[in-house]
Amino acid sequence: MGKFVISTRKNGEFQFNLKAGNGEVILTSEGYTAKASCLNGIESVKKNAPDDNRYDRKEAKNGKFFFNLKAANGQVIGSSEMYESAAGRDKGIESVKRNAPDATTDDQSA
Repeated sequence: MGKFVISTRKNGEFQFNLKAGNGEVILTSEGYTAKASCLNGIESVKKNAPDDNRYDRKEAKNGKFFFNLKAANGQVIGSSEMYESAAGRDKGIESVKRNAPDATTDDQSA
């Protein structure tokens, strides 16, 4: 089962990573100035992750592949790592779909 890990960036902002059951980071959030906003972001990922239409499949200028998960309003709520192939990226999306809805939250920001 996946888990969301909340941490604090060097600039004091909060962020979360969604980790798969094997501990690999599969989605990273933007920075949030308030922890409450970060927690709302996690809830948004849980809600939107199962919907395939919420994923923006992208190719970077360097030829690598990644995806963004968007909320209903179109705002990006999480981004993936870079993948060597489109197939790898698509497996990453499937992993988010599987892991996010029931993921626990581990707050390491304190």
